[in-house]
Parts: sequence; structure tokens; C-alpha cells
Amino acid sequence: MLTAQDRALLDRKGISEAQLREQLERFAKGFPYLKLKGAAAVGQGILRIEEAEQDKLLKAWDDYLAQNPTVVKFVPASGAASRMFKDLFAFVDGDHDEPETAFEKLFFGKLGTAAFKADIDAACTRLFGKDTDALMREGRYKDVARTLLGKEGLNYGALPKGLLKFHRYTDSVRTPVEEHLVEAALYACGGDGKAQVHFTVSPEHRALFEALVSEVTPVYEKVFGVKYHVTFSEQSPATDTVAANADNTPFRNADGSLLFRPGGHGALIVNLNRIMADVVFVKNIDNVVPDRLKDDTVRYKKLLAGLLVTLQERTFAYMRRLDQGATRTELLEMLRFLEDELCCHSDKAESLDDKALARYLRTKFNRPMRIAAMVKNVGEPGGGPFLAYNSDGTVSCQILESSQIDMADPKKKALFEKGTHFNPVDLVCGLRNYRGTIYDLPCYVDEQTGFISHKSKDGRELKALELPGLWNGAMSDWNTVFVEVPLSTFNPVKTVNDLYREQHQ
Repeated sequence: MLTAQDRALLDRKGISEAQLREQLERFAKGFPYLKLKGAAAVGQGILRIEEAEQDKLLKAWDDYLAQNPTVVKFVPASGAASRMFKDLFAFVDGDHDEPETAFEKLFFGKLGTAAFKADIDAACTRLFGKDTDALMREGRYKDVARTLLGKEGLNYGALPKGLLKFHRYTDSVRTPVEEHLVEAALYACGGDGKAQVHFTVSPEHRALFEALVSEVTPVYEKVFGVKYHVTFSEQSPATDTVAANADNTPFRNADGSLLFRPGGHGALIVNLNRIMADVVFVKNIDNVVPDRLKDDTVRYKKLLAGLLVTLQERTFAYMRRLDQGATRTELLEMLRFLEDELCCHSDKAESLDDKALARYLRTKFNRPMRIAAMVKNVGEPGGGPFLAYNSDGTVSCQILESSQIDMADPKKKALFEKGTHFNPVDLVCGLRNYRGTIYDLPCYVDEQTGFISHKSKDGRELKALELPGLWNGAMSDWNTVFVEVPLSTFNPVKTVNDLYREQHQ
């Protein structure tokens, strides 16, 4: 039974009562597992761009940029960095005063190399009259950690990753926001000299992002000879999902109000849908490297983009030919392209008559396209590349999380665990059709690919509903091509100690 307070909350969020009922029903019935044909591998769903093809694709991207298309770098950046410092929070709250674990010893032992060293020294001097080295010599390690994490110091425990200082240069330091601005200038800048970057941020941090961008863009515009256009968006409250109790009834806060939670990164398909661009690069905020290691990143972004526009050009040409009326020979040529180049297979398509085959090809060609980078699996968490069955019986490339696979089935579990590659959230997306119209991206979401997780609030267990992930189910009905890229292009920062890796020094 909904109260007047419940209905007022729904109105404020823009969520209908029907949507609320659907979410609660989803807790009861769950989500179906996806049917797999197999894990993708090089030669079986994953393309390896050979040396002989690379120059052609690089030229294709440069030629495309010369036409002044709208290219945007889309960076999900709303997540707080608190998980980066989980072990440091545990140290501060723990019984021991000096480093004991391997993590703690590494953090304090390498602190002198951190990009934020000057800032934490200044904060410690302000708070305690001594820098970090002096405090550590006195055994005051917890004071150093509190200064880094707490709001009286640098407040790194509450800030988003994008605003933390990651890399130190000879005469400056850079945050991930700045590294993404640099990347945009290097591979996503059109012939008009404009580099467009879009960050999705949380409301409480937006002003901080805006202030940083306002401060640094004049510097990088001068260095790279570009003009930045930086925009921001926040996750819509209408994409929040209700929490449930173990019996699937609505979870209520102590004051009796319904508890809604952010629906996960899949909610960002709404933000992406508002980007009026021809091509969009999607990459996580923490996957950046210093300038000395950017060559591979820049080269492979251009290769992925060159492949995208090359495949799009052929797809658009086929769509125009379908409009005019194609012969059987042409239809079969298009089918080979769909299967061999766009990795979408059907056992029945070739037996269709001309009219039905043309209709099938039009349906498959006329949808958004993405080129998804894949790196060799070295144990990092992330979605895996699979060949999965779609609701229409076709098989296509899909990025799947473990929650979408029946791990109780030994064969399915083995497929997931033996995968050779995984997705580092590194995509190049084509958002317009052959007539230049922007696709309505929510129409291509597979609503059956969300998942239910278990959380707690105020000591009480709850069930949370996660929307289909942005690069998983939210892009399920896109044309998807997997491409192997070198591991050097993937350098995430999951913990603060990752900043001590050679790739971030």
C-alpha cells in the first residue's frame, strides 16, 4: 500500500507507480540467465588487427576527423574513491599504530613517490606542524592516513577518483580529469580544433569538477592548440530503483520512507542518449597513464575508431542499397558482411526469401554500433566477451558479467572462468544511422539483463536492483565488434597502491 509520502517521493523522482510495481515484481521473479554459445577468443569473435591493416585504419580515422564530425569523449566519473582507500580506513580504525600488513607497508614506504605528496605534506604541516616524513619518524602513521582521508586534510576518502592527483610531472601534477582532457586532444579532436569531453558526475561533486576544468583547460588549450568544450551530467533520479526486503516487500527507512538506490552504471544510457554526436569514446575515469606511456593508448583508440567508421561506411552503403532494392547476390554479400565483419549469425537467414532476408538485414544493420576493446585476462575483475544467443535466435558478441551466467552449471562456469579476454570498459560508439539521425539508445536495451545484489542499510539486509549495465545489457542490441588491444592500454587504479605501479609513476 502506497502512502501519500510514497507518491510524493515518486513524483519528485519521476518514477511512476507502474514502474515501482515492475521493480518489486522483478525481485520476486529475478532475471533469466543468458544462453551462451561460447566464450569469445581471437579468431572466434575477437578481431586482432594485423600490422598490414593498421595504417589504413589510422588514415580512415584521420580522414574522418578532417570532415569535422561531432566526436565526444564520454567519461563516467561519478563514483567516489572510498574503495580505493578501504585498507587505509581499516588501518585508521584498527588496533595497531604502525604498518603491519603488506598493503600498509607499501603505502607508507612509497608515499614519497605519490603525486599528492606535496599536498599531504602541506596539510600535515598545517594540522600538526610537521610534514609526513617527520610524523612517520615519530610513529604517527595514523595522523598521516587521517590527513589524507579526512575532510580536515585532503578529504581523499570522500572525493571522486577524477579529482585525485594521480600523476606527477617535472613541473606539475595531474588528476584523471586532466589526463582525459589530454587524451581528447590527442585522438578525438576534429579538423576544427574542438575537443569535446563529457563527464558524468554526482551532484555533490559537480561544482568541484567544474572548478577544476575551468582552471586547467586554458593551460591544455595552449599546450595542444585545441579548444575544449567540456560538459557534465548527473544520473537521473528517475533511473533509481527501489530496495526490497528479503520477502520482496519494499524496504523502508526508519522514518517510513521508501529507500531508492542508484540503478548502477546502466542508468548512464540515458546520459549517453543525450549526447548529440557522431562518434563517442567511452572510457572509465581511472584508466589513464602519464604522457610517456600514452602512445599505445592513442594509437589503439585511433585504430578502434578507424575500424568503426570503416564498418559504418559499408553498413550505410548497404542500407542505401536496400532502400533501392537489392539483388539476391547483393543480399548474400550483405549477409556475409553481417556474419563475418559484424559478428551476428543466424542459422536461418540464408534460407529466407529475398523480401524476408532484406527485412532481416535492414533490422540488423540499422542499429547503433560499438567497437569494444578486449585485453588478455590477467585476473582483473570485469565483464567477459561471449558469443550469446539473442531473443530472436541470432548469436552475437555480448559483454557479460558473472551474474548473467548460470554459475551453478559447471559447463557455463567453466566457460566464464576459462575466458581468454575481458572488457576494460573501452568503447568507440557510432550513434547515428545512415540518414544522420541519432538513435534512441534506450530502445536497444535488453531489460532482461539486470541483476539483483544484496546490500545492507543501518544494519538491515536488503536486496538492490541493478539496471542492465551500460556496456552489458544496455548495449545488448547494438552491432558489436570485439578487438584485441595490448594490456598496456589498460591501467586502472582500484586501490591507492596502484598509483605506485610503474605505469603511474
